Amino acid sequence: MRRKVDPNTIMGLILGFGLVALSIMLSEKEAPETGYNILAANLKAFYNFPSILITVGGTIASLMIMFPVSQFLKIPKHLKIIFSPREYKPEVYISKLTEIAKKARMNGLLSLEADLEEMTDPFLKKGIQMLVDGVDPEEVKNQLESSLDGLEDRHAQERAFYDKGASLAPAFGMIGTLIGLINMLKSLQDVESLGPNMAVALVTTFYGAILANVVFSPISNKLKVRHDEEYFCMYLIYEGILAIQSGINPNLLNDKLMNILPEYQRRRIEAKGGASAATPPEPEGKADTKSRARGRVGKRVRT
Repeated sequence: MRRKVDPNTIMGLILGFGLVALSIMLSEKEAPETGYNILAANLKAFYNFPSILITVGGTIASLMIMFPVSQFLKIPKHLKIIFSPREYKPEVYISKLTEIAKKARMNGLLSLEADLEEMTDPFLKKGIQMLVDGVDPEEVKNQLESSLDGLEDRHAQERAFYDKGASLAPAFGMIGTLIGLINMLKSLQDVESLGPNMAVALVTTFYGAILANVVFSPISNKLKVRHDEEYFCMYLIYEGILAIQSGINPNLLNDKLMNILPEYQRRRIEAKGGASAATPPEPEGKADTKSRARGRVGKRVRT
């Protein structure tokens, strides 16, 4: 599947950081004037290098203890998935599976061997290869379910990295605040230093909240969304492969797969002329939909 730029992610990041920065710079005008001035100098009060070391450095250090270095090396790949994801269109897979079912019904399962080289989806190719090889239906089912379970487990482990970061950042922000308060209490006799010291103590909590709510949590959730998109299409392939092996009528297969889709998605596809009008999929590869469906697969189908 081709990749597309996700403008929502880009706009969200710009708005997230931009609105916070703007709110810091806004300063109410003195009476009798009304309104606000934008003072860039206000940003200086929110910069404190020791606080950055405690919050950012501490979070990264804890993640290094918790996860192997391979998890850090996957960050560029995850960012690519977030900003430039692969497009997963269920109607394309339904169309392709319906075509395969027609060919298998007319010429037999062995006739599908000629199409294997043209298949670029590894999961679909694996399923069709097992049909061509005459693998027992129960074994086909087990193999495909194993692939689905492996995908879910692998993606869940990768999201755990960012979930942990989202919980660690505020904790280290609080640690920085405690350090600042301790330093402030040591110099209570200097009344003039209380305000600045308190500001420094609180800014670490601010850093932790920003890291958790604008960086780590959104990344984790967006990876979950990408996983759901991929998983749902793989589940359609799973259902299609089993149905093709059983010799299902192609029209019934099309209806069966369409019924798995949420109603709003079915209506959209039907308005375009049905899944059969979709273009067959191009190269896709690995990316990130989790959909608990029925049977042993036991995944959730998003509605």
